[in-house]
Amino acid sequence: MDIVTHLGINARLCGTPVSTAENESSVEMTTLPEMAVDDTGLVHGGFIFGLADHAAMIAVNHPNVVLGGAQVKFLKPVAVGEAVTAYASAGPLDGKKQVVTVTVERAGSSVFSGEFTCFVLPQHVLAGG
Repeated sequence: MDIVTHLGINARLCGTPVSTAENESSVEMTTLPEMAVDDTGLVHGGFIFGLADHAAMIAVNHPNVVLGGAQVKFLKPVAVGEAVTAYASAGPLDGKKQVVTVTVERAGSSVFSGEFTCFVLPQHVLAGG
């Protein structure tokens, strides 16, 4: 399946798609030194959230999809140099709304889980003022 959304995203910071299917995706990323918040190499949660959001957008895979809200849990810390993969599964489209469940794993162990509420708009969110 061709990806038609978020084509300009920075893969180094938000992950690289590795599989796509209708209403599903997986996106992987190896965390970088510039993602660390301190000398221990703890990765800022915003980068893990960004990876999960990227996977959610691809699961919906519409050029005008936007994130409306998220309920998330950070389950385990992630360190610089670790490989993480986000797995997303989108539920049915309900009008403009589509709910996507995402888990992020490191070596088969969950480090993050969330439910992303996405909206598929008739035009780009920045179009037409």
